[in-house]
Amino acid sequence: MKKLMILLSVVALSGTMFAQNQVSRGWFLIEANTGNAMIGSTNFGFAKQDETTRFSLGLDGGYCIMDNLALKAGLGYSSLKVGDADAYTAITYRLGAKYYAMSKIPVTLDVTGASTEADEDPMWLGIGAGYAFFLGDNVSIEPGLRYNMSLNSDYSEDAVIQFNVGFTLHF
Repeated sequence: MKKLMILLSVVALSGTMFAQNQVSRGWFLIEANTGNAMIGSTNFGFAKQDETTRFSLGLDGGYCIMDNLALKAGLGYSSLKVGDADAYTAITYRLGAKYYAMSKIPVTLDVTGASTEADEDPMWLGIGAGYAFFLGDNVSIEPGLRYNMSLNSDYSEDAVIQFNVGFTLHF
């Protein structure tokens, strides 16, 4: 166990040495996230419990307009099916920005929402922060916490806190 902890520490520290180049002006980001299906998010997800099946698929992309700051947009598709009923589907979107403090602490601010078949569509203002573990020159794993405040009180007045893990390609 001690050797595993040492190995993980070395990987984490070596990853931070590469962080300067991946978030420089002119670089692109492509990001896939785990996430919460109830928030119109552009994530990858699958859950099945009893007769309920949830599925989501999406990606975010971004462009570094200056060192450590990327503007991002995302698009996704979600489906919820209960038993033999028709699936409830949604097209999801995200627009925002991601700033890498000290080139390794991603802080995000964005609007996330969905176009659904329901009378009211969800829309959220989200802020999140995490840590970017750079695994070489072009890949990072970014676990983080995110706070989402509902912008459509007819849909929901509740705020949602979520843990997610992002997988990002830098090029």
